[in-house]
Amino acid sequence: MPRLYYLSFWLLTCFAVQGQPRSAALSPAAGTAVTDTPPPRRFGRAAFQLALGELIPWTVDRYVRNVDYARISFRTIGHNLQPSSWTWDDDAFGTNQFAHPYHGSLYFSAFRSNGYTFWQSAPPTLAGSYVWETMAEKQYPSPNDFINTSFGGIVLGEMTYRLSNQIVNNRTRGFKRQISEVMALMVNPMNGFNRVLNGRWGKVDRNTPERDSTHVLAEFDLGARKFRADHHGRTGWYGHVRLSYGTPFENYRTPFSNISVNGEFGSDDSSKVNILFVYGSLAGWWLSKAERDPQLLTLSANYDYVHNEAFFYSGQSVKLNWLASFRINKYVQLTSGAGAGPVLLAAVPDPYLFKGRNYDYGAGGGMYGQFGLNLLHRLSYHLNYRGGWIRTINGNASHYVLQAVTSELAYRFWDGLALCSEFGYFHLRGDYQKYPAVTARYPYLRFSVRYTLDFN
Repeated sequence: MPRLYYLSFWLLTCFAVQGQPRSAALSPAAGTAVTDTPPPRRFGRAAFQLALGELIPWTVDRYVRNVDYARISFRTIGHNLQPSSWTWDDDAFGTNQFAHPYHGSLYFSAFRSNGYTFWQSAPPTLAGSYVWETMAEKQYPSPNDFINTSFGGIVLGEMTYRLSNQIVNNRTRGFKRQISEVMALMVNPMNGFNRVLNGRWGKVDRNTPERDSTHVLAEFDLGARKFRADHHGRTGWYGHVRLSYGTPFENYRTPFSNISVNGEFGSDDSSKVNILFVYGSLAGWWLSKAERDPQLLTLSANYDYVHNEAFFYSGQSVKLNWLASFRINKYVQLTSGAGAGPVLLAAVPDPYLFKGRNYDYGAGGGMYGQFGLNLLHRLSYHLNYRGGWIRTINGNASHYVLQAVTSELAYRFWDGLALCSEFGYFHLRGDYQKYPAVTARYPYLRFSVRYTLDFN
């Protein structure tokens, strides 16, 4: 169901007023750190903010929007607490596959931004999802909502928490500082609000070790693409944002020390947001520590969201990845990787579902492979493949095969600026027991100008 998330959490600052703890500060005159202590854990505030994450959206649904599913009672709660009450729901694709993970990220961030670690913040996310499913709605609790809110919330929550901390440089002042604070608030509202409550908003202070040492690369593309869907070709503008946080070969035992985010948007009749891929490393093990050709095995959590005119898809998965870098000489460098693992839950379109939602829920497996070549630090080429096999759990008896191939060539003609061209092909086939097979294709060609920011 639609929920007014941002409105709800702007209201958090009106309610979550507690004492502001003392924090280590930089002497404005000397510019040196006084202390370097880990942030304290504030269980009371974290639990209170998670509870507000339940209460405020429900209040808006019930008394502002006056929707029927928010008319809960002791009878509906008692019924939903029974294990036999769980059933798959029929909400819209965007609601289930994006809104629920976003809501879960707020549960996660309530604890993460109050001093708790990644693993310590995960159980409250599950608890918040369970409470909402059983107590905040009259509709029966659904397993798809619980998985999307919990797993997706953890992935999006840690990603936005780390990126929001990277945006703000505590050593800066003035207008630039205020803009960075606002941007960080938009990326992770809970963390931004807690910066206000902790007295850190705009305060000259030392940065965390992660903020000062983590390498962040941001690429922004703007250009035109020609794509074909439903036997009709179209041309329109598009934008692409690619963020790389950390490197695979450093701090590899720390969850989400390496994050990759790919987002694409543009002129498309189906959705303005066409792609969102999130990769977060959970743990890593060395295969080779050689300086010229390091190789690492990692375990990752992944969130995928695709919505174009040909089809839509969303999946949450865990993968085992092989990552390698080979420096041939100072002018030539190769990168490669491959991975595979289970898809915990995926939503795949089904044209034969005539009532309720228009997609099936399923689980299966996914894999990918990638290759990169960099010449003279100017010319680069990347080839990527993604594949997945999904068997339906809820919906029409069926199975799906999803494949995507992209090939990109880029030339850096000026410091930070590059010309790029990419060919891509997405293919989805659904085989049904009672209906004819369905195939969706989405080939595209695009050209863009890329601007790169390297925060070293």
